[in-house]
Parts: sequence; C-alpha cells; structure tokens
Amino acid sequence: MCLAVPGKVLDIEERDGTRMATVDFGGVVKEVCLEYVPDLKVGEYAIVHVGFALQRLDEESARHTLALFEELGLLQEEFGDPWEAAAAQGRDGAGGTPPAARNDGARETSR
Repeated sequence: MCLAVPGKVLDIEERDGTRMATVDFGGVVKEVCLEYVPDLKVGEYAIVHVGFALQRLDEESARHTLALFEELGLLQEEFGDPWEAAAAQGRDGAGGTPPAARNDGARETSR
C-alpha cells in the first residue's frame, strides 16, 4: 500500500536547485521534495506521498491522522524495513519460501 502520510518539517535546504526537507512521520524521518508546496516552513505539517509534499496540513489533523495510522499499523507497513517484513511473513508461515528458492536439494517437477 502507498499512503499519503502527514509529516512535520524539521529542516529545509536547497539541493541542486530543488527545495528539500527532512520530515518526521511519527518517529520515522525521511527526505521529501517541497517543490509542490514551495512556501512550507520548518515546523509546519504536510501531506506527503511518494517523497513529495503535496499540501499543507494543520497540526491537529496531522497528529490525529498519525495516531490513527500508528494504531492500525500503517506506519510500519508504509515505512518499515521490507526485508524484516518478508522475514516475519516467512516465520509466520504466510507466504513462505517459494519452491524454486529452497536450498534443500528437493526438485519440483511438473506432471
């Protein structure tokens, strides 16, 4: 899933002519492009999708949305380590390792 997530702007700088920010998404910090919201300031919140700030958001709405996302586990799903998630899925038995990737000497044959 790919969500638009509210985040708080921690700092802003220009890199190679592009306005970029460090943004905090409830404890997860990422780099975000501010070109679509050029007047965004440090301390303000924005809705961010695929690395681009799309719209300014008031603090109350941002905090409420982040709390809901956290409660539903969506922040971990959105920002978590994909390798860790795949390993956990394999341990839980959901998905597992495909037969072609197994290294147990077994060979799958079609009939």
